[in-house]
Amino acid sequence: MNDTLPSGLYIVATPIGNLQDVSQRAETILRASDIIAAEDSRITAKLLNHLGIKKQIVAYHDHVSEKVRSALVDQLGDKVIALVSDAGTPLISDPGFKLVREARAAGHLITTIPGPCAAVAALTLAGLPTDRFLFAGFLPSKAKARTDTIEELGAVRATLIFYESGPRLGKSLHALAENLGEREAAVAREISKKFEETVTGTLAELAERYTDAPPKGEIVIIIAPPGEAAPASEADIDAALAEALNRLPPGKAAREVGKALGLPSDGLYQRAMALKATS
Repeated sequence: MNDTLPSGLYIVATPIGNLQDVSQRAETILRASDIIAAEDSRITAKLLNHLGIKKQIVAYHDHVSEKVRSALVDQLGDKVIALVSDAGTPLISDPGFKLVREARAAGHLITTIPGPCAAVAALTLAGLPTDRFLFAGFLPSKAKARTDTIEELGAVRATLIFYESGPRLGKSLHALAENLGEREAAVAREISKKFEETVTGTLAELAERYTDAPPKGEIVIIIAPPGEAAPASEADIDAALAEALNRLPPGKAAREVGKALGLPSDGLYQRAMALKATS
């Protein structure tokens, strides 16, 4: 039994680069923990050595067995377990959600110690809209799946954030440029480290830059939202109304088309009636 903290699961954010970014509260939790569940014990050991902490480390990553997870959950009743990833906030494109879910189902205390997150840090560096953003993790490695994912996300009216590795960066940027067009974007890498770098430009410009020069380090791609759609033409409006009139009465057809095209339905109703009269 830990005399300093209530037993339970403590989700601890750790530095994404500079070890001085560890918070005082994170250090306190790590010192008081009975067990540290870590994605990679070697990487976590470096942080613990920096802080002068010696603790039991249990490997917890995507490939651990149900038995390992169950054993951790069983110990939460009388032990303080800190969950950490290699860098940044656990569960953000990192393992952990199953452990959190099962710990909650078992009725144990769960709390988080906020801190560094590469996705949010990169967003602040990019100089792109921050009012709405979508974090999409890593793009698929296979070309077809990657294209399908980009097409799915391309219409989202938000800044997009992806993680990527150096060897795959060029291919990913080319696929993004091909499917999303000339959007403004940024590539941020080695955030908070000595060689931190943020390069901005269009997706095509960035793709060209990194085609034959894959960078090292942890990489984040940030992409501006799509521009405003061009207003619908008269022909587009009539075509949409004609299609809707095949299924709906004029009033409902006008409302459906108005919602889809961002137009007032009152004028569309008169237009729908005229189209119906001539059909």
